[in-house]
Amino acid sequence: MHMKPDHPDLNHIPGRLLIFTGDGKGKTTAALGMALRAGGHGQKVLILQFIKANQYSGELAALRLLPGVELVQMGLGFVVPPDDPRFGEHRRRAEEALERAAEALRSGVYDLVILDEIITAVTKNLLPEEKVAAALRRRNGNGVLVLTGRGAGPGLLALADTVTEMKNVKHGLQTGWKAQEGVEF
Repeated sequence: MHMKPDHPDLNHIPGRLLIFTGDGKGKTTAALGMALRAGGHGQKVLILQFIKANQYSGELAALRLLPGVELVQMGLGFVVPPDDPRFGEHRRRAEEALERAAEALRSGVYDLVILDEIITAVTKNLLPEEKVAAALRRRNGNGVLVLTGRGAGPGLLALADTVTEMKNVKHGLQTGWKAQEGVEF
């Protein structure tokens, strides 16, 4: 039985909520490691990707082989600037992803839900932070919830019991390495 500690800041939301944020590499990778671990325990896992749209990613191919783990890409890839006519479509897709996430969280059937890049959707003005926080507060069950993305704001941070900030010290892409299969995707 999982017991929630008696701490006033953690009484806003049922179950665990972890955030992987920061400007460094590894946020999605850490979340997918949790999916691998949960899947290995026979738990039911849902991963919704709010930005990513690469149908050829290694994680998508691998997770299709793991029973009980579902990964759904709902984004359109790199987000265009707000003055680009395609920005509205990015926003619409993020809103659809949030509604799907809210339904999954209300259902209470998942042991682990990962909302990959939902924080990025907030920082890129695709979703208001308050609307995301409201969906998180309305969830049922005691499953684990993981949010990823750069620039987590104070509202989401206050809801989390565990926050890890990935810090970029050095990145191969800055020195000329191209995105590499098995490393970046």
